Amino acid sequence: MPQSLCNEPCAPGYRKAKIEGKPSCCYDCAKCADGEMSNTTDALDCLHCSEYEKSNKQRTGCVPKEINYLSYTDTLGASLTSIALVLFIAASVVLGIFVRYWETPIVRANNQHLSFLLLISLMLCFLCTLLFIGRPTQICCLLRQVTFGIVFTISVSSVLAKTLTVIIAFNATKPGSKLKKYVGTQLATILVIVCCLGEMMISAVWMASNPPFLDADTLIDINTVFLMCNEGSVLFFFSVIGYMTALALFSFIAAFLAKDFPDRFNEAKNITFSMLGFCSVWGAFVPAYLSSKGSRMVAVEIFAILSSSAGLLACIFVPKCYIIFFKPEQNRRRM
Repeated sequence: MPQSLCNEPCAPGYRKAKIEGKPSCCYDCAKCADGEMSNTTDALDCLHCSEYEKSNKQRTGCVPKEINYLSYTDTLGASLTSIALVLFIAASVVLGIFVRYWETPIVRANNQHLSFLLLISLMLCFLCTLLFIGRPTQICCLLRQVTFGIVFTISVSSVLAKTLTVIIAFNATKPGSKLKKYVGTQLATILVIVCCLGEMMISAVWMASNPPFLDADTLIDINTVFLMCNEGSVLFFFSVIGYMTALALFSFIAAFLAKDFPDRFNEAKNITFSMLGFCSVWGAFVPAYLSSKGSRMVAVEIFAILSSSAGLLACIFVPKCYIIFFKPEQNRRRM
């Protein structure tokens, strides 16, 4: 309880509080509230600290709030960084294996150039998560969503192109089929380019109309300033994710239709599982992202990128590597 005074002054960190029914010389000394201060004796009112400051323990001055963001030195940030680098190394190893066995049937099956492009894009997906970790800057805020969107679209469109390659190649063998002229890399390349152009158009309109920007959130914790990238337009942010998810759904449907084709190297089943996992991850991402705050929002998006990319790497390429090393008899040309 504050002490009643009639002649003792209120020390700094306190303010005068009038006592009803008492002379004006009698007052209580009320301590300034959190976020307020007084640095004079017998202060009539406490002064509010600025948005980016907090009061010290004595309430006699304002000090800068602690700045918080997903740092490389945090346990969470360091863990996500380690996972990203391990997955990048794993994708690099798989790429090296495919280069080493470039001329074998299992690598050449289902368009080896698309496999190469998919692996490169997955490696970039793992690396682009590093743009989300560390102290954010304006340039980083602009780059990370655009980079993520384009690189991820290359990955998903490559999977879609691989699936359509299987379907076209199978149907081209039927008598009288007009699909033979589409067999090859040209159609797949055009499809990947068109899909990427769609993503680039969305990103260009986003950056021109309401781009992401560096923001500081002081409402999550009154004693902390959370540095974060404000996405600018929530509509465009989820449009990017929705566009990639739509491509993944098309890939899933096409792969499901092609899963029973008789090709011994038909990877449609693997693509079906990878796209199912992809859609599940990003479907769960939306409510998890919207219910998170501060650095955990960033961590949720990083986890979604890493887990969906790892799913593509594991489902599509691990079975091929298994055959290369443990069942080499299946990786020989049939006479």
